[in-house]
Amino acid sequence: ISNFTLTGVAPCRAIKHLIVSTVSGWIAASGSVFQTSEVQPGQEITLQCSNFSSFATHIFWFRLADRLNASRISFMPTANSRATFCDGFQDTKFNMTSNTSVLFLEIKQLDPSDSGLYFCGELHMGRPSVFTATYLKVQVDVLLEDGLTNLSTVILGSLTVFLLLVIIGLVVSIRKLHTAHDEMQNLQHSENAESDAMNYAALSFHTRTNMRRPAPQRELEPNVLYAATR
Repeated sequence: ISNFTLTGVAPCRAIKHLIVSTVSGWIAASGSVFQTSEVQPGQEITLQCSNFSSFATHIFWFRLADRLNASRISFMPTANSRATFCDGFQDTKFNMTSNTSVLFLEIKQLDPSDSGLYFCGELHMGRPSVFTATYLKVQVDVLLEDGLTNLSTVILGSLTVFLLLVIIGLVVSIRKLHTAHDEMQNLQHSENAESDAMNYAALSFHTRTNMRRPAPQRELEPNVLYAATR
């Protein structure tokens, strides 16, 4: 606890578990009734925290997204010191100041991710005390939401049409392949049939030629000579 006099990231880490337990008890005791501020995206807001004395030390701002998820925003060793930002919060978006009696947290360029329960407090004698809590609700840009919805619809529709075209193209390609395969088989059958017909015709012609061929002259000459001698 004595290390809380240091500035920087170490105090931010050191008080987180204490803050979560303290805020949980504080929420239960208060009945979860908080001041609510609703703003539009892109606007700015300044949260205030009073009940501070001029001797306040180790003052802080936290944001609670749920009962277990507390984000440390900023920390000041004293009311007159410079704020140290924690957990990735940047001074370009957040600005923590104090006039010794009131603690301020300015938030610029609000967006829906900034919604949550903001609370301030101080660490005294090693024990955190929570003073004020404000529930900040950044409304969703309806036009942007509708635009994103329409864009998603267009993308899904285009993707569906593309997939249908791909499927149709595949079906047509498969049918063309089957048709070409069938035509090739029919052509081969036709060529085989023509070849068989030509072979059969050539064989028939050769057989008929052999049947009609006259007897050789050599076989007739001995008979002729024999008749002449007699």
